[in-house]
Amino acid sequence: MPMLYKPKAEGYDVKPVAIPAPGNNSFLGDIFTSDAEKGKEISCGFYKQEEGEALVYTYDYDEMKIILEVVGEYVLTDETGYSVSVQPGDVFYFKKGCTITFKNTGGYGYAFFCGLRPNGTA
Repeated sequence: MPMLYKPKAEGYDVKPVAIPAPGNNSFLGDIFTSDAEKGKEISCGFYKQEEGEALVYTYDYDEMKIILEVVGEYVLTDETGYSVSVQPGDVFYFKKGCTITFKNTGGYGYAFFCGLRPNGTA
């Protein structure tokens, strides 16, 4: 079976589709989704949080993010109040049910994600 490939121009540099949350500056774009049976699909792509209103997001699936770029201050905070000032190379695992606040001041944060969900359901 052949591998699937998307060059950088078709993923990383394309501004992803806005997450449906009014007033925030969060963008997410799925690049690939596995052909697994319903409920076991894995999707991956890129996520960008720009300066402005924070995104508060409760995960209804497991997801992992690798931080690729940070301009300004990029802070992730969970529902317990635990906060991390994010740096490129940081890796996060968000378990189903956790609530995370994504906030950037002075630029943006850019990440690659992989989540246990169908395409386009973030």
